Amino acid sequence: MAEQGDADAQYNLGVMYDHGRDVPQDYKASAKWYRLAAEQRHASAQYKLGVMYRKGQGVPQDYKESAKWLRLAAEQGDADAQYSLGVMYDHGRDVPQDYKESAKWYRLAAEQRHASAQYNLGVMYDHGREVPQDYKESAKWLQLAEQGKARAQYNLGAMYSNGEGVPQDYKESAKWLRLAAEQGHASAQVNLGVMYNKGQGVLEDYVKAHMWFNLSASQGNEVAKKNRDIVAGMMTPAHIADAQKMAREWLATHPGL
Repeated sequence: MAEQGDADAQYNLGVMYDHGRDVPQDYKASAKWYRLAAEQRHASAQYKLGVMYRKGQGVPQDYKESAKWLRLAAEQGDADAQYSLGVMYDHGRDVPQDYKESAKWYRLAAEQRHASAQYNLGVMYDHGREVPQDYKESAKWLQLAEQGKARAQYNLGAMYSNGEGVPQDYKESAKWLRLAAEQGHASAQVNLGVMYNKGQGVLEDYVKAHMWFNLSASQGNEVAKKNRDIVAGMMTPAHIADAQKMAREWLATHPGL
């Protein structure tokens, strides 16, 4: 069917060559089939071809050509392409830096539940970058972005802790910080340690505070190192040993973090 001009079949064949599924991996062949589908306005093929031009896979690296295909896909509603264009305008990659244009593409992708776009749009509202600073709107997008994204979870935890855009709620803050901390987010770990140290949103527990400070400190967080030493001064040697054991056990069950 691909040989007969079916765009979906051409795209699927491009994917197979791209990832080496049932055929030898061949970026040049992949680009060929993506192009045939892309020229028939197949949005996903246009996005994939744009990525290949950006990376120089199967085609000469060409940022201008990459932007062309990504824009064509984005204008047809491809969320990945819209997000990619948002990033390009956000950072001035291969296009003039333009935060307003970036926010436009992030929003289009975010409205299609693209988690990274939702996160970036939330950050733009938080900082007031080419959109009105609006903590409530920021919290909305960061909450939507909660699809396992530690940074979004950390930011949402901080917003509940500070009452920015949402009612101040230490219990809710601890919930989001824990989700991020469990994924190895160093700042979330130190903030969760502070909450255990102060008994905010959780029961006061110096052992758990020391554990989270220690885990964050192991990633080089200087604030965590200081906080760990301070809380250690209020603990018995046995409690410090318990906290250190808990930190080792956490690391053992979270390989790669």
